[in-house]
Amino acid sequence: MENRPDQRGPIGRAGEIAALACALRAARAGRPSVVLIEGPAGSGKTALAGHVLAARAAGTGPPQPVPDGPAPAAGLPGPSGRTGPPVSPGAATAPLVSLTSLASPASPGDEGPPARELRIVRVTGVPWESGQPLGLAEQLARACAPAPAPGPVSPRTVLGAGACLHRLWADAQRQGPLAVVVDDAHWADPESLRAIGSAVRALTTERVLVLLLARDDLHGPHEEVPVQTLEFLDGHRDGAIRLGPLGPEEIRELARATAGPALSLPTARHLGRHTRGNPRQILRLLDEVPRETWRDRQPALPAPARWTADVRHRLARCGDAARALVEACSVLVDGDSGGDNDGGGADAVPVASAAALVHLADALPAADEACAAGLLTATVEPGRTLLSFPHPLTRAAVRTGIGLARRRELHGRAAELAEDPGLRLTHRAAATTADAELAGELDRYAAERASAGEWAAVADALVRASRLSTDRAARQDRLLRAVDAMIAAGDVPRAAAFAAELESFPAGTLRDVVLGYLAIMRGRSAEAETFLGQAEKGCVPGQRPDLMARICQRRVLHALGRWDAPALVAWARRALECADPGDPSAIESEAVLGLGLAALGRPEEAVAVYERALAKDSGGAQSQRFRLGRGWVDLAHDAPEAARRELEGAVPTGYRMGSTRISLWARAWLARTQFALGAWPEALETVDRAAARLTEVRIELVRPAVHWTGAQIHALRGDWAAAERHLEEASAGMHHYEVMVVPSCLARAQVAEARGDYARVVEALAPVVRLPDRAGIDEPGFWPWQDVYANALVMTHRVEEADAFLAPYEELAARRGHRSTQARLGLVRGRITAARGDVAAAREAFEAALAHLGSLPLPYDRARVNFAYGQTLRRAGKRRDADTVLKNARDAYRALGARTYIDRCDRELQAGGVSTGRGTSGPSPLTAQEQAVARLVAQGASNQRTASELFISVKTVQYHLTRIYAKLGIRSRGELAARRHEIPHPEGPASEG
Repeated sequence: MENRPDQRGPIGRAGEIAALACALRAARAGRPSVVLIEGPAGSGKTALAGHVLAARAAGTGPPQPVPDGPAPAAGLPGPSGRTGPPVSPGAATAPLVSLTSLASPASPGDEGPPARELRIVRVTGVPWESGQPLGLAEQLARACAPAPAPGPVSPRTVLGAGACLHRLWADAQRQGPLAVVVDDAHWADPESLRAIGSAVRALTTERVLVLLLARDDLHGPHEEVPVQTLEFLDGHRDGAIRLGPLGPEEIRELARATAGPALSLPTARHLGRHTRGNPRQILRLLDEVPRETWRDRQPALPAPARWTADVRHRLARCGDAARALVEACSVLVDGDSGGDNDGGGADAVPVASAAALVHLADALPAADEACAAGLLTATVEPGRTLLSFPHPLTRAAVRTGIGLARRRELHGRAAELAEDPGLRLTHRAAATTADAELAGELDRYAAERASAGEWAAVADALVRASRLSTDRAARQDRLLRAVDAMIAAGDVPRAAAFAAELESFPAGTLRDVVLGYLAIMRGRSAEAETFLGQAEKGCVPGQRPDLMARICQRRVLHALGRWDAPALVAWARRALECADPGDPSAIESEAVLGLGLAALGRPEEAVAVYERALAKDSGGAQSQRFRLGRGWVDLAHDAPEAARRELEGAVPTGYRMGSTRISLWARAWLARTQFALGAWPEALETVDRAAARLTEVRIELVRPAVHWTGAQIHALRGDWAAAERHLEEASAGMHHYEVMVVPSCLARAQVAEARGDYARVVEALAPVVRLPDRAGIDEPGFWPWQDVYANALVMTHRVEEADAFLAPYEELAARRGHRSTQARLGLVRGRITAARGDVAAAREAFEAALAHLGSLPLPYDRARVNFAYGQTLRRAGKRRDADTVLKNARDAYRALGARTYIDRCDRELQAGGVSTGRGTSGPSPLTAQEQAVARLVAQGASNQRTASELFISVKTVQYHLTRIYAKLGIRSRGELAARRHEIPHPEGPASEG
């Protein structure tokens, strides 16, 4: 399975393929260079190089991903290290290879002689020759020499060898571009690498590309690399191409492409952690592990056979004490990870704990021996030494080599030594197969962790309890509650993997509650309603108050998804009545209650809820929920700086065992807060981190809110491709929850607004306008959509419709005293009054909007009001006043990096004709406004789009176009586009985007 020919390219390496192809194009154009390709053994360095060189030699376009790359070219190894034609044993070189002549014309910028063949020479470093000075250089010289030479070809000095290689490469590239591949460059002798460096330094316009393929995972004393070699490779890391681990989706694709088993997302993620995403090890396990094993949600995976053999060989060479210490570490780390072999590989064990487990009086000599063998790594901290495995596969190989009886003995001993009650139970569970009493202890421990909101620990304990249960009903009940805890922890893929099994359980209230919870996290509103409705019918009032409280809490989340504030408050109060004060259902419901009160226009009550809760905060995971709620409310009520503090405190999950679900919501609203404060780089970083986590946990409910901010910022910066990617991720349909639909629609609308396509803004927000339950949606501060929609109505000349739409929202914002909403709506009011010809009233509206923003740290909102104000003044003929206001807007947009609106401000300033700008291209027959119209039309804007951009009528655009055509002596938009560079720009020709 390790070498499957295909013409598409290695899976998951699209970016690396593009980078290497770019370097090859540059070399073919006469810009020689050295490119370092590095990654762990088995990451596909050779496959990547072989694929790109073969694809470019054949004249193909950018390749598509495949499992292992193409069939090896002559002398180039395939993905597993196998080569095309056989070579003699121990040979480390291949002759100069001439690949297929390029079938397509040269890429733009190619230069050089007519010959178009890509020629490849390859050598491979080997550890037993790394001490032979200039040995690799000699092999390279022989490979490039025009005819076999009886004696040494390369001089025996570094500079002489470099000069020789330079001469040979210069001669070879005259017949076509030359690629020099040094595989396993980490084993090359330092003198040869220096000679290669000297040869490349002497190149000028020769068409030569040197590829150094090196491992970056050689850290142990058993794999020593000469320090001079490491220094040379370090000098080429700035532009290096590094092959990182494959992600879960790429692993699933790899399995499909190689006719392997169908992997669920949790299983692929589990396999990725176990192998650190290494393609070679993944393929080996897919080959070696029986197919039925992959049906398990988290199969106990071994190490590949070759890895296991190597580890066992090293163990066999160690003494008894070192072997015992390694086994002890395996068992202790296994206990920390719950026996699920999550492949983390970073778990560290205090050397004292490992020594105590196997009765070693002095463990340090044994630790030294194990580290020297590459079986363990040691980290020395003040007061203690920690031992860990260098790779999860090493840990797996050690663990599978321990006999069952020996493993039970070690886990039993570890349970006796463990101080933490959870760890003690974990080791006891690992030492037995079925034990009803132990299952009950695990269940009680899970209840303790649930009261602290540590849902991941709850899930692990209940899964173990379920496995140990001897009674079928108890086993099913515990598994249901384990899945419920997985969802609460944010591990939706793992919970979803159990869904089919749960649906096979007998119908029951708890089953429906859990499946309803899963449907909520997946964003499936109707499905959640069905399951929760069934759960309510099956729960007899008064008999199971704890179960009724859980139903109420799920109803709270369902109402939050619907953004139904009255229902949210009602269900939260009912949950608080049913549950004990410390019950998780009561705590979670109270954390959301404040949001419901704020969405009903009762922010003082909301703040009181959070202040009471946070005053009782013991520093546990539950405070994460209250800080999220308080931060969300603060952001909605014009306190973004306070919101940032609370939301930043709600993001971390590690030390307090917090919930990934809550952390993702906190990141979504932290990104909105950072956007509002003008911290756009930080906002994008927050979005990127949340998006990466979302790909793993698949909590659909929060996805649109996360990507909304990314789409808006990228659109304002003019990065349309990135904006579209975020829009795609933010998409939601009317079958989804309102808390998904609204940010999805806002993202589409704000990207369209940045493009100046106001008709699409109206279209994007139409679903929000049609939502039936409006109380929470219309509340000022939470979803700033009303001004975007009303502004688009004005810009599409639907002024009376905009006025009728705006009035009730203005009244509500004034009644609430919500300053930022009043400012945003004031922007639209200014446009409406100006469109009716009352410029004085428009001035008052804009000035009032700016006054509302006066003390608020909202730079984007201020810039937006100033832009609309200046645009309105310019249309009303108040050009000098408009010039001042537009410059204020332009300065604010420049500080934010909003390139889209900087360009618009420039066009407005040009159309006003007061500021001459800088760098203008001289006298023009066109007036300032004609230049603005001409530039937009030449860029492909329609008359309607041009009118919207410049805030003039379509008839005015048509009038200007008639005059432009006459003045320039042209007759069509196509001719105008062809002469676009003759149209002066306020920033000069170089600033055109």
